[in-house]
Amino acid sequence: MLPALFISHGSPMLALQPGASGPALAHLAAELPRPKAILVLSAHWESRELSVSGASQPETWHDFYGFPRELYAVQYPAPGSPALAGEVVELLAQAGLSARIDPQRPLDHGAWVPLSLMYPRADIPVVQLSLPSQLGPELQTRVGRALAGLRAQGVLLIGSGSITHNLGELDWHAGPEVIEPWAQAFRDWMVAKLASDDEAALHDYRRQAPNAVRNHPSDEHLLPLFFARGAGGAFRVEHSGFTLGALGMDIYSFA
Repeated sequence: MLPALFISHGSPMLALQPGASGPALAHLAAELPRPKAILVLSAHWESRELSVSGASQPETWHDFYGFPRELYAVQYPAPGSPALAGEVVELLAQAGLSARIDPQRPLDHGAWVPLSLMYPRADIPVVQLSLPSQLGPELQTRVGRALAGLRAQGVLLIGSGSITHNLGELDWHAGPEVIEPWAQAFRDWMVAKLASDDEAALHDYRRQAPNAVRNHPSDEHLLPLFFARGAGGAFRVEHSGFTLGALGMDIYSFA
């Protein structure tokens, strides 16, 4: 059975400058059974209500600005799966969660950037799930649990965000050996609570974790972690590291 994954997707430049994350993602993809489809919950599709992308051929959305021209030329022409989108809506409804299908939604960079490093042929259908971020971690855990059964059908469930995400405190000249202590402390607390399966503490991370608000001034980039945890099983760190001093690049599996 496929695991659920949490991927820290970093900067959009990861697609062109994969650093240590690129080989880690490629190795992880090579070790997994080939998915029949991929369902991604990205930090970059915030919404008021749950929505599911239903396009049969979603466009590649360059949902950022100020980056080199080469990045805007990158395309990830994976097909969509209207059938999977419909099944996701049905499974959510069975769990008491209403969702709608968005027939036009393109793939944002939280989806296509990591997938371009995992499955560069772009030949596996991809569906995205939106993030009602104002409803917090508990909802994402519930959504993950509602969709966990898809793993047995060969669907790879991915939460794409970042274990730390304070763009205002990044050091754009720092090498990978530079790690801010306040970012490391938060990351280590999260890993310890994930390893001990302390759901109450995880859901209350903004009060309990060290430097929580400093690491996540808003929590949309951490919430995909709760989706992956809810959808999966035993926790494992697949890759760990930082870039730009305080941007965590961890990858976790829940098998």
